[in-house]
Amino acid sequence: MAQGEEARPHRTAQGIGFILASVLTMAFADAVVKLVSENLTIWQVFFARSLAAMPVLAILLIAMGAGLMPRSPHWALLRSLLLVLCWLAYYAALPVLSLSVAAVAVYTGPIWIALLSAVLIGEPVSPRQWGGVLLGFLGVIAILKPGTDAFSWFTLLPLLAAFLYALAMILTRSKCQAEAPLTLALALHGSFLVAGLAGIAVLALMGLDAETKAAFPFLLGDWRPMGMRDWGLMALLGGLSAAYFAGVARAYQIAAPPIIATFDYAYLVSAAFWGYVFFSERPDLLTIGGMILITVAGLAVAARSSKKATVEESSSNSRPIPKA
Repeated sequence: MAQGEEARPHRTAQGIGFILASVLTMAFADAVVKLVSENLTIWQVFFARSLAAMPVLAILLIAMGAGLMPRSPHWALLRSLLLVLCWLAYYAALPVLSLSVAAVAVYTGPIWIALLSAVLIGEPVSPRQWGGVLLGFLGVIAILKPGTDAFSWFTLLPLLAAFLYALAMILTRSKCQAEAPLTLALALHGSFLVAGLAGIAVLALMGLDAETKAAFPFLLGDWRPMGMRDWGLMALLGGLSAAYFAGVARAYQIAAPPIIATFDYAYLVSAAFWGYVFFSERPDLLTIGGMILITVAGLAVAARSSKKATVEESSSNSRPIPKA
C-alpha cells in the first residue's frame, strides 16, 4: 500500500454518522437561508452568520487545546475558497429555484467526487461507475428540462456548486486530513466573513441602478436593516453551519470520499421535507424521477470504492490513527 494511503485512516461507521448528522442539519439551515432571502442579501448572510459562528468555534478550539491556525494554511485557504464559491453559487439559486430542485442539482456532487477521486487521488473508475455517471447525467436532464418553458439557467448554479464542492472534499481528504475539523470550520467561516464584507463593499462602489438591484435583490441588493429576529436567525445559522462544516470535514477525513458522498444523499430527503414545511413545495414527477436516477447513480459510482474501503479499514485497525 502506498505511503500516502497509509496516512489516511478509514473509520467508515463514524464517517457515515458524521455526514448524516451534518446534512440533516444543513438542509434545515438552507431552508432558513431561502426564507430570509426575501429580506436580506447573500453578503449579509455570509457576514452575519460567520460573525456568530466564529466566536463559538474559537471558544471550542481553545477549550479543546487545539490550534486556531491550520497546520497547512495554504491548503486550508484553497479549500475555504472553493467552498465559499460553492455556497455562493448554491445560495444565489435559492430565491429562484425550489429547495428540492436546487438540492437535487447540487447532489450531482457525489458523481463528480467519484470521477475526481480517480483523476486526483488515484481511485479507479469501474464500468459500473461509468454507468452511474450516465444515469446521473440522465437525472440532470430530467431535472433541468432543457428546451422547455420549465428550464431555468439558475439550475446551472447548483451544478457548478456541486463541482466546486467535490473539489473541496477531495482536497479535504488528500491535503487536509491532519487538520482539526473545527480549525477547518473556523478558517472557512473567516473566509465567509471576508467574502461578505468584500461583496458589500464592491456593490457599494459599483453603484448599480435600482432596476438591476431589483432584478437580483438577494445577490446585488444593498445592505438592509437587521432587527432582532434577523440577528437571531443569523446566530442560529452560525451555530448550525459551524456544526455542519466541522462534521463534513471530519467525515471526509476519516472515510473514503465516495462512501461518504453516498450517504450525503440524506440531504435530498431532508431538503424535500423542509421545502414542503416552509414553502409548500411539491416536486413534479419528472423531478422525482431525476432524483431517483441521481441517487441510483451515486450508489453505483460508490459501490466499488465502498468494497475497497472496507478492506482498507480492516487492515488499518492495526495501525495508529493520527489525532485530528
